[in-house]
Amino acid sequence: MGHMAVKFFGQFLVEKGLVSRDALLKAIDLQERKNLKMGEMAVSMGYVTQADIDRAHNAQLSRDMKLGDLLVEMGILTLSQLNEIITRQKNTHLYIGEALVLVGALTGAQLQQYLDEFKADQAQYVADRIELPCAIPNSRIWEMAADLTYKMITRVLDIQFRPEKCRVVTTLDTNFMMAAMDLSGDAEARYLISVSENLQKRVAKAILREESVEGEPAEVLEDTVMEFVNVVCGNVAAKASQMGAIININPPVSIRPAATGIQVPDGHTALCFPIYVGEGEKMELILLVRQ
Repeated sequence: MGHMAVKFFGQFLVEKGLVSRDALLKAIDLQERKNLKMGEMAVSMGYVTQADIDRAHNAQLSRDMKLGDLLVEMGILTLSQLNEIITRQKNTHLYIGEALVLVGALTGAQLQQYLDEFKADQAQYVADRIELPCAIPNSRIWEMAADLTYKMITRVLDIQFRPEKCRVVTTLDTNFMMAAMDLSGDAEARYLISVSENLQKRVAKAILREESVEGEPAEVLEDTVMEFVNVVCGNVAAKASQMGAIININPPVSIRPAATGIQVPDGHTALCFPIYVGEGEKMELILLVRQ
């Protein structure tokens, strides 16, 4: 079955013929209208301005902190305001399953049954926590690097994904582009993010804060993926030093891999962390660790 088996719940239901694609789109639309992000909720409650949110987002690029915690640290929100916002978010959050019930595509009993089936189906593919598949030097640092990558995909790129189990590969799959950064010092590896064409555009939109990136030159789009790698690896280096390890980062490079992919060089172990973003999209974090 390979890694094609990772899915989002809505996609699982459509593929099994349990709900129609139309019903799923209706439910997603309802969700998007109803669910506010933390920042939007804070603005709607009158506690912060959009300018405050933008300032905090900029600070988030160099800090491993949630938006709400940063707003408190910056003196924009009080802790009790933050808790009020988070409580309101939790209480009003609409899950895709509930949205499907609201649009009449499922009953409550069906939802429970299908959720159980979905969890059982996905258990073998999706990682609950980061585990390296083999013994590797500095494994704590590489686990931390993967964890920070996931956090930054959520916070900086605002992309929803499901992390798959890490596996050792001998060839890096081809993709539209890769951005790489060499990490040296107490732990040595090449850190790579690989993206499909559409995902490159999504990264560019988030980094450039633009609604559309059509018409942007190829180099600008590639630069945004390198910038994302820069942001993550800067945070990895900072976190490593808290763990007592010195990691030096070098300027990132962009790679357009051949159709056959890239062979893993001798003396290296390639840890591949597939990041499932949706059908037809491909994103991976790869750590080429020097043995």
